Parts: sequence; C-alpha cells; structure tokens
Amino acid sequence: MSISLRMAWRNLWRHRRRTWLTTSAMVFSNLLLIFLISLQFGSYDMMIDNTLQTFSGYIQLQRQGYNENPKLRDSIPGISALAEQLRERLPAARVAARASAFALASSEQRTLAVQVTGVQPGREAGVSTFPGLIKKGRFLQADTAPEIVLGSVLARNLKVGVGDEITLLGTGRDGSFAAGVVTAVGIFESGSGEIDRSMAEVPLAYFQQTFSMDDHGHAIVLSAPSLDQSQVLLPALREALASRQELVVLDWRALNPGLEQAIQADLSSAWFMYGVLVVLVAFSVLNTQLMSVLERTREFGMIMALGIKPRRLASLVMLETALMALLGFALGIALGWLVAAYFHVEGFSYPGMEELGARFNLPGEMYPSLTPVSLLLGPAVVFLFCLLAAVYPALRLFRLQPIEAMRAA
Repeated sequence: MSISLRMAWRNLWRHRRRTWLTTSAMVFSNLLLIFLISLQFGSYDMMIDNTLQTFSGYIQLQRQGYNENPKLRDSIPGISALAEQLRERLPAARVAARASAFALASSEQRTLAVQVTGVQPGREAGVSTFPGLIKKGRFLQADTAPEIVLGSVLARNLKVGVGDEITLLGTGRDGSFAAGVVTAVGIFESGSGEIDRSMAEVPLAYFQQTFSMDDHGHAIVLSAPSLDQSQVLLPALREALASRQELVVLDWRALNPGLEQAIQADLSSAWFMYGVLVVLVAFSVLNTQLMSVLERTREFGMIMALGIKPRRLASLVMLETALMALLGFALGIALGWLVAAYFHVEGFSYPGMEELGARFNLPGEMYPSLTPVSLLLGPAVVFLFCLLAAVYPALRLFRLQPIEAMRAA
C-alpha cells in the first residue's frame, strides 16, 4: 500500500463520527436508488407484460402495411395452416390466428359501430387474457358457432345481456354485403374503457364465413411466458418467414408505440427525483471535505513549506473522498441488493393492488428487476458526484500560501 493511500485512509478516521455520517448518507442513498430503480424497471416489465397479454400479444405476424392502415383486403391466405406450421416450428411459443373487421352491431334497441375480431376459441387463451376476463356467461367454444363475446361497456350501450341476439352488418373481403346474427354468450371486462366500449370477438371460422374471407386472416399472434423469452423467438420467426416477403414481424414496440412513450415519460420524471437525491448527497460530501480542508489549513501550510506541491495535497484530498465514496458504494450495493432480492422473491404491492389485480386477471404484486444496470447505475452516479464534490475543496489548496496558512488559528 502506497504512503498516499495509507495517509488518506488514516485521515478519514481522524473524525470518525463525521466520516460515518457522510458514508451513511451515501449508503442510504445507494440503497434507496437500487431499490427504487429495480422496482421501477420491474414495474415496467409488469406493465409491458400485462398490456401485451391482454390482447395484442408479444409478437404479431401481419401483411406489410396492415398495422399502419388496416384494410380488410390486406389479409394473409391460409392463416390457420400457417399458424399450425409456426406452432411446430416454435414449440415454446403460443400461437393463434385472428381476423378483424369493423361492422355495425344492432340490438333490438340500438345500433353501434364495433370492431369484430375472429379468434380461434381453443387458442385465444394462450395469447390473450380475454377468456379469463368473462364476468357474465362464458367464452367462445365452437369454431363455427354464431356466438359473440363483447365488452361490458359495449353490452351496456347496446342494452344486451347473455342470451340476446345481435345482428352484424358489414362489408366482406370481396366487396359483398356481410350480415350475420349472433348470440351473446359472454361479457368481458378488461379494465380498459376503450376496449370494453368497442370490441367484440366471434369464432374465426364463423368470421371467415360471414365476411367472405375464405381461409384468410389478418394477424398471427405469438406469446411467451415473459418479454425476454419472446425476444428469443424473433430470429427464428424471421428465418421461418424468409420466403414470405409480403409478411412482416412486429414486436411489442411496433404494436404498442404509446406504451414505450409512456415508459420514457415516466423515466424522465423519475430521473429528476433521483437527481435531487444524488445532489443532496454530493453537497454532504462537499461540506465534509471542505470542513476537513479548513481544519487542516495550518497543517497543509507546514507541509507546503517543506516543499510538497499543492497538487500532491489536492490528490490526497481526492483520494480521501474516493475511499469514502468507495466504502459507501460497496456497503450501499450490498444492502441494496439484499433488500431488492428479498422483494424480488416475495413480491411488492401497494395498498389495493392485489384487489385490483384479482379484478382484472392481473398479478397482484410487482417484482424488482435485478440486473447489473439496476444494481450499479444509481451507486455509480453517486460515486461520480461525490468525486466531483471534492474538486472544489481540492482546488482551494492551489491558492493556499504557506506562511498565511501556518498563521491560521
């Protein structure tokens, strides 16, 4: 160990209480930053998973241009057979085919515009939570049955209940007149007003028959147990579809651009709060080191009179700060990891979160995300700002005059 390092370490403990108070501020801020950042990233993972699992899925296969401008004609031929091929090619994925159109839904009392989606009843539960959100009645069962499930707000606006008949009027894929009478067998409540107000689902085979789709559809939806696992599917899926240039593979960012923007906006506000905490700790370090330099003014003057350059003394002050910040860095990471790891296993929930999750078929707890970024980002920024805070006390030594310093009280 060099003499400068030994001197810096010894100087830290000349005032143990002050050193421990400053170090404790670093440890607490590091612990808090690790927990908050890991919890925030974990909440984003949960937000993404819940949003994608509700309806859109993690990945969709569509005809090129359909996502930007949905048209009934922009369909995929042989969609059910293609979905079956993907199930064999990607056994880890849950795959379901869909078709979608806009139609007029008429009950005995009212007529409203509605988005009708044809789904595979036996496969939809793997890519959507709608089958588990049925509040009245049941989900679709038979592939060709004239049945419909609709959102709770839409059912209320149409003034229909389970067992009532609804007439669907629209345009077929070939331009013909599409009409059908379906029976409401279930009413779902997703928690999203937009979805519950405008969406309904019918069996895919019945949809194809009613809207003159033949064997066509508009999307193949793929899902996985988690977002990370779904990203592994993308290369294999693109490879499997290399010969189908008219088709595109869309990930969750393309399917839900508003979700990514919401996360970025939340991150911006969070970084401001974290920045305030880091600045407070930095000022604590500045105060400690400035007091340390002022208390040792006479000592520094005597050392400079012996021929020691100011830059050596400044480097000593910076080294003291680095050691103190390193101590806070190590202890903060250790304690922060313990706290985050505990909640990563046990889960963390706000008051009322479990009841809300049970109502909308969602998890009642969130789990902090333990990654190198969530563990190291906050403490690394605190460490850097603590070093920057010591620059001013260190620069004061360059203006120190040995004779005046030795006369200091």
